[in-house]
Amino acid sequence: MRSMLTMLGILIGIAAVMLTVGLGEGARRQITEEINNLGSNLLIVMPGGSSVFGGGSATGASMLTLDDAGVIADPAVAPDVVGVAPIMSNRLTLSYGTARTTTSVSGSTVEWPTVRARTLVDGRFFSDAEQASAAQVAVLGPVTASELFDDTPAVGQDITIEGQSFLVVGVLDSVGASSLSNDDDTIIVPLTTMAQRLTAPASARMLSTIYVTARDDASISSAHQQITRALTVNHATTAAEPGFSIMTFQALLTAADTMTAVLTTLLSGLAGISLVVGGIGVMNIMLVSVTERVREIGLRKALGATPALIRRQFLVEAGILGLLGGAMGV
Repeated sequence: MRSMLTMLGILIGIAAVMLTVGLGEGARRQITEEINNLGSNLLIVMPGGSSVFGGGSATGASMLTLDDAGVIADPAVAPDVVGVAPIMSNRLTLSYGTARTTTSVSGSTVEWPTVRARTLVDGRFFSDAEQASAAQVAVLGPVTASELFDDTPAVGQDITIEGQSFLVVGVLDSVGASSLSNDDDTIIVPLTTMAQRLTAPASARMLSTIYVTARDDASISSAHQQITRALTVNHATTAAEPGFSIMTFQALLTAADTMTAVLTTLLSGLAGISLVVGGIGVMNIMLVSVTERVREIGLRKALGATPALIRRQFLVEAGILGLLGGAMGV
């Protein structure tokens, strides 16, 4: 019983260290996967002081417009940019039969699936012709499709968005909900349709976000500089007060890695204290063991055992108990 209790102290200490390090690594990998799902070479241009952690008001020169998206898409202005998807979004009410829900409706261009690295599980994305004619077609996220249609195929059905009929032409593949956003609960319509039918005339050229794809991961920094320079000139603002913000997921990934590393180190230190306490417990138990086994020690000495041999006996016993407890803890 004494040996089992001795091993228990080491077991708990080792298990605490292993679990803490494992959970920290798991959290880091989950955050990394979520960010990579959004696009490792993706840049997000937002108006005003907006950020991924909170919104900000945008007025005057800080608003993003279709002209800004056109400037960014110009190869002569931003040669390291290979894809631009302007976004005009709003939360709107949609329905199908008796099913009714409110979700984010985004107007964009045909480049949206390429820029956002999204594929379709059913149907197709809208075409250039539908974009040019402001056709009332929609592509649903998988969560939105399941809320409206349950097990009924969504493609080919007509849904109602703010009292207007839209034909569902495709359903996006799932990328999963994350702590950052739920990209599965969304509707994508042509940008021209959004501007003409689902947006107030005064905001028909105003964008909420511009998604930009850099040529590759190595080009993100240069693409960031080119976009900043182009929008600064286009908005006639200064670098100190640009009126817009650009977020890259590489920077977010670096910040997340630093944060999880600090938390893992802190928790590992706390778990290490448990291990030290377990080691002290082994020491105390072995001291008690020596006291209780005085007669055994005396008999061994009478039979010729030297103090070094007796010391070795107790050290080996303590080592075996520590190794067994550590192995069980791992």
